[in-house]
Amino acid sequence: MTAASSSAAPLNAKDNETPIHIAVNPQAVAKIPPGFHFVNPGYLTVATTASNSPPIGLWASDNKTLIGSDPDIARLLAESLGLKLKLVPAAWEDWPLGITAGRYDVAMFNIAVTEERKKRFDFATYRADNHAFAVKADSAVNVIQGREDVAGKRIIVGSGTNQEKILLSWDEKNRAQGLAPVQPIYLNDDASATLALLSGRADATFGPQATAAWKVASRGQTKIVGHGPFRAWVAVTTKKGNGLDVALQQAINGAIISGQYRQVLSRWGEQEEAVETSQINPPGIVYQ
Repeated sequence: MTAASSSAAPLNAKDNETPIHIAVNPQAVAKIPPGFHFVNPGYLTVATTASNSPPIGLWASDNKTLIGSDPDIARLLAESLGLKLKLVPAAWEDWPLGITAGRYDVAMFNIAVTEERKKRFDFATYRADNHAFAVKADSAVNVIQGREDVAGKRIIVGSGTNQEKILLSWDEKNRAQGLAPVQPIYLNDDASATLALLSGRADATFGPQATAAWKVASRGQTKIVGHGPFRAWVAVTTKKGNGLDVALQQAINGAIISGQYRQVLSRWGEQEEAVETSQINPPGIVYQ
């Protein structure tokens, strides 16, 4: 999905509050390791974003129900495995320790596969996401495609994210060549980031393509002006070596075949990020 999507009918999260369900997938259930202990018996416990970051995750109109593409995919996984879904809102910084400590069965935070993360976690992919630069709709900035384009700019980016690593790596190389430094701006929630951008306190945001495209299509106040250097595999993340990744992969592939997977992505404007099949631990991002 790109900035061109702004010409389509505006997207509205409230239209997507009705859950999408799926039947139990016996093949996926059979892949659950014998004797596997779920954190909460009978449930798939999923850590997901606690901030309003549509379309990935946000609070419904009742202010207590989590909706979004990640919660929707999580429900398909749980029901395919014959389980109920328990969503646990958490901060981005908390999911690695939470998985390692056994507080969650899986994490879904629009997590990209990296070679470093593969040392500690197993992954089953469910989307392919670009990293996008977005600016105000009336901004004079029309292109950010490479490291020279970020020189001297104030850019909102998430701490501990792949986008931050890209931005700081570019900045280091720019400084070595005498270019103006980047000013990273770290904010705790999406609403603050949007306000900072629209009020002129930042020049651009650098985050997931899905989030940037949703804002273009639903609000029309921003535009996408470029992307990061690579496309990332987004994956359900679980503890290394616990064997659950194979069952998760089977559940995703079953939902792809039955159509509910595409239904979820389409209603959240992510259809261009669909995968044909789920992969376990594919080649991940490597930072240089």
